[in-house]
Amino acid sequence: MRIRNALLFAFVSAFCACAQAHNDPVARGRAVFASYDCKKCHMVAGVGGTLGPDLTFVGFRKDPEFLDTWLKAPGAWKADVSMPNFHFQPQVRADLVAYLATLKGDAYLSSPRRPWDAPEFAADPVKRGAEIYRRVGCISCHNKAGKGGYPNNNVVGGLVPALVNVSDGFTKEEVVKKVLEGVRHPVKQDAGGPEPLLYMPKWEEKLKKDEVEVVAEYLFSLKPKTSGGDSW
Repeated sequence: MRIRNALLFAFVSAFCACAQAHNDPVARGRAVFASYDCKKCHMVAGVGGTLGPDLTFVGFRKDPEFLDTWLKAPGAWKADVSMPNFHFQPQVRADLVAYLATLKGDAYLSSPRRPWDAPEFAADPVKRGAEIYRRVGCISCHNKAGKGGYPNNNVVGGLVPALVNVSDGFTKEEVVKKVLEGVRHPVKQDAGGPEPLLYMPKWEEKLKKDEVEVVAEYLFSLKPKTSGGDSW
């Protein structure tokens, strides 16, 4: 009788846990992420591929509205994107957004040593800044090596600014201040139109000042030998 009761308790516990997971959109979204093998291209908490942006901070730097818009049709937002359209059903997409929205960098920030604090970056601030730029997801808006070209809705020029010539218009101190404070409301093309879905969050909520300072060092290193044109 005692063994039977123990087995019954274990079954009920497992059933309740399964039911709870089934009713939890975050758990369902995590399962979708795993079943579609998203880590083949995207890294989360240091595990996964590098073909697409690191998603460890995606819930901090992207609002659910953008995530839903993007997952609905990536190519409609960025025509030359390499990510395919998975044609998620609305509920599946909503669950995936719910999961992605929970990814706010804690996996890196709570670690005893952040990825960019590895010994190979200690003597090279530019290299360390480049690693932060990649890991926190700056690349997902400003592109590799700050070359820009990513679309944004209702902004002047229709694109997220390139950063290759940021040193033409800003000092390093100004760049650090701008990154720490964020740019929640980019200048609109149409003042009466919708808010742009892409913006720079307040990185002071996640990064230390010295970490942003080496990002600025990296950005200043991107300036071509002969430049002209783009500014941030």
